[in-house]
Formats: sequence, C-alpha cells, structure tokens
Amino acid sequence: MKPLSNLAAPLLLAAAALSTGGCTTVVIDEYRRSTGELAVGDSVVILGRRHSSEYETEPDLIDCVGDTLHNPESGVNVIPEQQFVDALYPWFEPRKAPMHIKSLSKLMDIPDVRDRMEQYGVKYIVWIDGSTETTSSAGSIGCSISTAGAGCFGFGTWDKESDYEASVWDFRDQELSGKISADAQGTSYMPAIVVPIPLIARVQNNACKGMAAQLREFLLPPQSASRY
Repeated sequence: MKPLSNLAAPLLLAAAALSTGGCTTVVIDEYRRSTGELAVGDSVVILGRRHSSEYETEPDLIDCVGDTLHNPESGVNVIPEQQFVDALYPWFEPRKAPMHIKSLSKLMDIPDVRDRMEQYGVKYIVWIDGSTETTSSAGSIGCSISTAGAGCFGFGTWDKESDYEASVWDFRDQELSGKISADAQGTSYMPAIVVPIPLIARVQNNACKGMAAQLREFLLPPQSASRY
C-alpha cells in the first residue's frame, strides 16, 4: 500500500477537477449587412462546408445548430441538412455546391432547382465552415491488475478548440446578409484514483449553442427576436 503522502497531490488535483468540471469559454462575433426578414412560411437551411481536403465541418455540429435553432413557434423553421441535400441532389453535394453568392443565380436557371427551393420556402442559406480540434494534452494515467484487484492512477488533461464561421446568404435577394463566428476553447480533465473519471469540456456543443442563439437574433426581425 502506498503512503498517504504519495497520494496527496493526485487527490488534490482530482478534487480540484471535480469541483470545477471541464471549463469552456465561447466568443461570438457578428458582421451584419441587413436585418432579419424571416416571415411566415419562410425556411432556413443550415449546411456544412466540406470542400477542404484538410478537414470537413462536422455533420453533428450542423445537426446541433439546426436542431437548436429550429423553433416554428418563434418563426424559425430549419430544413434538416441531409433532407435538403437529398432533395436538391446533386446541386448541393460538396463537389457542386455553390462557393459564392453569385453562383446561386446560375442554379436558379435550372427549373428543378428553382421549383424545389420555392417548395421549401427557402429564405436563408447558412453555410458553416470550421472544425473542432484537440490542441494539446498533458499528464498520464496508468492501470494495473494484481491479485489484490485492478485499478488506475494518474491525472490527464487535454485542450480543445472550436473555430466556426457562418455565412448567411439571403436566397431571394441574392446577397450576403452577414457573418457570425464562434470561437470556443475548453480544457477536459481525467483524474484516475482506482477508476478514471472523465470531466469533459463540451467545446463543440457550447460553440453550437452560442452560434444558434446569435443566428436566431440575426435572422428574425428585431421585434420578433426580442421575444425569445
């Protein structure tokens, strides 16, 4: 059995981690060119940029923003990404999706695309570009099995950063309405005293919630947004 003095430091570290949990900070920035104009019958499409060979905007982040933003009672109807991409196949697949607002006018020359967009009542297309990455890690955890039983001992941390930018396209007016960026950073902890206890900083989830809240204010007319 190890002396109590050898256990003191890891125990204190574990106690500190348990008391604070994984911590996250989120910074939201906005550039606005026009005010929100969502009306009854209008819809919003949230899409992820996946044209880069280095990374792709995670589908679960796009789903999170869409699910959090979707609230018909407040006037925000979000079309699920996969449903929209399937309905407009192949025009919004990564290899064909419009990279710039000017490309939308060319799509409108295609009758099938124009008809389906009108059926969905699309007012805004929101393109989200970015990713969440692990930036650093430290510490270690060791586990062993003996005749007295099994257990783990140690302490580890890792940092994650989310960096996303949403470009809001006004589909009907064929213009860029503005941009919203979300930068989230957080540290997760893994103290292990017999059993590892993960304390996860939900960096991507917090970036999603921050971006969705800002998009709601961005897309709705001022008097509507102020009620929610």
